[in-house]
Amino acid sequence: MQRIRLRYTKRGRLRFTSHRDFQRAFERALRRAEVPMAYSAGFTPHPKVSYANAAPTGTGSEAEYLEIALTEARDPERLRLLLDESLPAGLDVVEAVEARTSGLADRLTASVWELRLDGVESAEAEAAVAAFNAAPAVEVQRRTKNGVRTFDTRSAVAHLESVTTHDSPADRPTDRPCAILRLVVRHVTPAVRPDDVLSGLRAVADLAPPVPAAVTRLAQGLFDEETGAVTDPLAPDREAEAPVPHPAAASAAAKAPA
Repeated sequence: MQRIRLRYTKRGRLRFTSHRDFQRAFERALRRAEVPMAYSAGFTPHPKVSYANAAPTGTGSEAEYLEIALTEARDPERLRLLLDESLPAGLDVVEAVEARTSGLADRLTASVWELRLDGVESAEAEAAVAAFNAAPAVEVQRRTKNGVRTFDTRSAVAHLESVTTHDSPADRPTDRPCAILRLVVRHVTPAVRPDDVLSGLRAVADLAPPVPAAVTRLAQGLFDEETGAVTDPLAPDREAEAPVPHPAAASAAAKAPA
């Protein structure tokens, strides 16, 4: 059995698809591309697909991950192209590697998010960010299936800043005043989402964008506590790829006596 790990995106209007919507679209793409999928056992077999930490509905993403199991070996790049052609524009498969290490989900410990706040001046956003970073705790409430929960958003945010770049893959560029926030959020329990951080900014600095924020996940991976960086979760699989022997070395090995 071969395992392939994929990175895909949710762009444009497709950011409004739910995780279940994506699952259905992806399984249709597997059938269209005639991928030799491995199936689970039992009365209702289903394709062996492992989804990891999907982004909330309504947010864009440049870094969603999943893993599939195949019954026959396939070239990862060829498989990526076939699946990308079989998915709607906006759900784009941008990277594929053979899984040569274990624990992909364990390497997704933090996310880098970008928030576009249309109608918010940069100075206002910078003041709110400073107030949030200076606070020892920022508690917000969120309604869950078990009722309203109160939790601290500040402890989950490893980094938060206001940036001035306009060269970004985030949705909805605009000529109006637009503050851009970048934040690194640890994956904790209960999960702290970008909208929770916006609620925290409203609580500590009364920051209230006039229109909903455009939220895009730029990256997710293992969080390095020393550098504050979020590392590429597929890098260990690339590094573990078996080196291709040099033709001269292969020829010498073939002629060597047993």
